[in-house]
Amino acid sequence: MSYVLQTTSLLKKFGGFVVTNNVSLNVEAGARHALIGPNGAGKTTLINLLTGFLEPTGGKVILNGEDVTHLAQHQRVKRGLARTFQINRLFAELTVLESVVLAVNERLGLGSRFWKPIAAHTQAIDEAAQLLDTLRLGDVAHEQTRNLAYGKQRLIEIALALAAKPKVLLLDEPAAGVPTSESRELFASIAALPRDVTILLIEHDMDLVFRFADQISVLVSGALLTQGTPEQIANDPKVKEVYLGEAVHG
Repeated sequence: MSYVLQTTSLLKKFGGFVVTNNVSLNVEAGARHALIGPNGAGKTTLINLLTGFLEPTGGKVILNGEDVTHLAQHQRVKRGLARTFQINRLFAELTVLESVVLAVNERLGLGSRFWKPIAAHTQAIDEAAQLLDTLRLGDVAHEQTRNLAYGKQRLIEIALALAAKPKVLLLDEPAAGVPTSESRELFASIAALPRDVTILLIEHDMDLVFRFADQISVLVSGALLTQGTPEQIANDPKVKEVYLGEAVHG
């Protein structure tokens, strides 16, 4: 079995308060892997440890077989790890295409040429346009990001992360604040991404989780309670007791 992202006894303490409690997580290459749990379970803290935003108190983070535990965020990005945040971080005045072209140029080492007209960035334009088509954003490529529905804005943020050509994409509540009518379209676009991108996501909408994920890990009080397929998780008595409840499927 090939794991693209792993943690070994990952521990995070703030003083005497344990937030991440010896979490050992295995994410298979190409997986659609969901991380669920009650509020305060430590899910975002775990994502912050994976990306290097936080330094662990103990344990390891392994990316593609390499120990990246003490690498900076930008070094992990270069090794194939990208993320989105709960709150959008977009260029409100730019068009969708311009935003993604900037992100592509940054990966190509051409970020210092931002002052040139967009038409001069032919390689980045072609790549950005293809990426927007993949995420079903081609029809809004020339719209300013601030004018789009929130669900579309969330997809733009994902496009910016994908512009780094990650092997692993971490999505922190991609449907947060998105109306139900838009969230299904959002997840359909994410689900259509090629399997050479492994996805680990945090999400509270269990209907979306069970339709999207092929593996689910349950975090409770900073510790990993269990991991399995959606069917295994839905029928696990411990998970029902501490998180899902009996009302998940009825």
